[in-house]
Amino acid sequence: MLDIDPTGILVRYNVKLESELSSDEVARELFPTDIMLRNIVEAVFEGDEDEVIVALKDAIKAGKDPISLIDDALMVGMGIVSQLYDEGLLFLPDVIIASHAMSDGIEHCKQISGKNHECKGTVVSYVVEGDIHDIGKKILTVLLKSNGYEVIDLGSDVPTDQVISAVLKHKPIMLTGTSLMTTTMYSFMEVNARLLENDIRIPFVCGGGAVTQDFVMNYELGIYCEDAAIVPKIADLILKNKSIEELREQFHVH
Repeated sequence: MLDIDPTGILVRYNVKLESELSSDEVARELFPTDIMLRNIVEAVFEGDEDEVIVALKDAIKAGKDPISLIDDALMVGMGIVSQLYDEGLLFLPDVIIASHAMSDGIEHCKQISGKNHECKGTVVSYVVEGDIHDIGKKILTVLLKSNGYEVIDLGSDVPTDQVISAVLKHKPIMLTGTSLMTTTMYSFMEVNARLLENDIRIPFVCGGGAVTQDFVMNYELGIYCEDAAIVPKIADLILKNKSIEELREQFHVH
């Protein structure tokens, strides 16, 4: 959701936090003991899309329920990846590769079972009209999906009318908007006003290169976030009925 300083990205890509154990060693300590589940989790962690499908087929053949494998193995593997990313032991490309493997696995399980997996909640995400910079939004989408959320990705250069229509249609728990330029970020206030006109009071998480906390505090639904990795944590707290004021208290700089 947020456009990140390229220098920060390079630092994140090339500098790991000091640890006595490698990321692989830390991950293996977290893998489940059930060999069928462990093979799937390991394949997700490695980002091996083909091996994920092989491991899933083996587990299903052994009697595992396909839909249960989504929560018990695929999401577990992705959760380990997200945890190690937060701890600085993995980098963003690792998360993206693993998320693709997880997504392939979820689709396979859904096809085999003929059922849909119940996600934690829906989030609508977009880049403001007049802005085509979407790297931050893409990062956000990957992180939310890897944490069990469905993301309605509207893309970049999205008009306010389209944003409101998507919110009315999909009824998300949260809306996220990204703006890199000061000339485009003022549309956040228009979106906020339109949401209130429609009696929609969901948290509106905003960020991007030009966006500041002081600016976001000017509108009722706004929550400022400068790090895409925090957004799934915000979503988790929304599911626990945390108010906008409580989210601001926890995530804003005081």
